[in-house]
Amino acid sequence: MCQMNVLEAKTNFSKIIAMLERKEEKEVIIARAGKPVAKVVLLPEKKDIASKLGMFKDEMNVPDIDDKSWDPCGWTQEELKEIWGDLV
Repeated sequence: MCQMNVLEAKTNFSKIIAMLERKEEKEVIIARAGKPVAKVVLLPEKKDIASKLGMFKDEMNVPDIDDKSWDPCGWTQEELKEIWGDLV
């Protein structure tokens, strides 16, 4: 973890991002007058929806969320109950 003041962070913002991407730092604390006020971190890697629903592996057909034709709002109440049961 490193800490820098606002002006230094503003001047070196691209370098801060590069340090985080190279895993040289896990987070960078931004301070104003020596008092920490913000934290810069990398966003977590995006995982596909199927890996998040791992407990349902091979039990449900999970559509590709990048498929533009997929409309979750287009499901009927009966289809939702068939998939989610009493959770609907």
